[in-house]
Amino acid sequence: MQIGQRFGTPLSKSATRVMLLGAGELGKEVIIALQRLGVEVIAVDRYPNAPGHQVAHRAHVIDMTDRNALIDLVKAEKPHLIVPEIEAIATDALAEIEAARLAEVIPTARATQLTMNREGIRRLAAEELGLAASPYAFAQSLDELKAAIAKIGYPCVVKPVMSSSGKGQSVLKSEADVETAWQYAMAGGRVNHGRVIVEGFIDFDYEITQLTVRAIDPASGDTQTYFCEPVGHVQVAGDYVESWQPQPMSALALERSRDIAHKVTAALGGRGLFGVELFVRGDDVWFSEVSPRPHDTGLVTLCSQRFSEFELHARAILGLPVDTSLRAPGASAVIYGGLEEAGIAFEGVRDALAVPFTDLRLFGKPESFKKRRMGVALATGGDTDEARERAKTVAAKVRPVSAG
Repeated sequence: MQIGQRFGTPLSKSATRVMLLGAGELGKEVIIALQRLGVEVIAVDRYPNAPGHQVAHRAHVIDMTDRNALIDLVKAEKPHLIVPEIEAIATDALAEIEAARLAEVIPTARATQLTMNREGIRRLAAEELGLAASPYAFAQSLDELKAAIAKIGYPCVVKPVMSSSGKGQSVLKSEADVETAWQYAMAGGRVNHGRVIVEGFIDFDYEITQLTVRAIDPASGDTQTYFCEPVGHVQVAGDYVESWQPQPMSALALERSRDIAHKVTAALGGRGLFGVELFVRGDDVWFSEVSPRPHDTGLVTLCSQRFSEFELHARAILGLPVDTSLRAPGASAVIYGGLEEAGIAFEGVRDALAVPFTDLRLFGKPESFKKRRMGVALATGGDTDEARERAKTVAAKVRPVSAG
């Protein structure tokens, strides 16, 4: 397939086929963006009726950490591109698939292997690239954790080396927190259970996500790096609850943020959108993490940018031109399930959307949990403060209720 030059017709011999590994709310938006460009999409997840399953051309349910199951599915579906959207994947299988030229892995199999594991990406960023980062150590037992904390000091953060959305993450303030944090990390890790990272706590002013796009420049045909305006966000227990764009910051801090984002994404290589998470204090910037795919805090771009992060990802992986321009200051606010039940309903949607300059996404997840992200409120405004107030107002009006 000639990336960016020829597109076929879905469900025909000429189809351009893309397989998404992970079909949650972020994957769903990528699928929709791909389908608008005439791409045939296969959605894969670990449970049936995932949000992306509901809109893809075909859907499969497999354990994506099962190497053989993943390789067999790729051989059966014959996608041109494979797009990982979650962490719980047999990344060694992706390397085999890429080496055998069964499909192109986005951004690359190596990038996927490094970023799905906090150890790999932290060593790349801090040790190989020399980027500013918090002090860190790794541990694979409770005793090793205690030794690592003795070196790092309190306060510190403990995370599984492989997890997402804050699962298994704890902030430790004293020795009394250690055993609880270890148990929580063991329960929260998706793969490679038993290994954690300990990070020194940085006294930052705010966090940002620097959405960074590696895409083909149509003038030169070479891969270039493009930046969205910085996204600010609030996290609770490691999980984002609201975000806004643009985040105000000094010109020097923005320059340093983009320099870090450029270096780490260039080292990872390939094409696509990356969510680079950074800590900022004044003009100083520290690397935190990077995701080689759309980022949850970037849901705000559904209302704030000309092309959302999902459309940018779709265009970049297909070799098409991108435009990262901001349309208006925007904000997002999470809507939680609030209930432990399958097939819940939502009330207040009409009242929510009556708020001016707002929008809403209900993800369609088949099962609700109290702290599961089931939707997001979106809003624009004259500035981010106005947009944030509108987004939070909309989120508060949407009420998850029992369908029984």
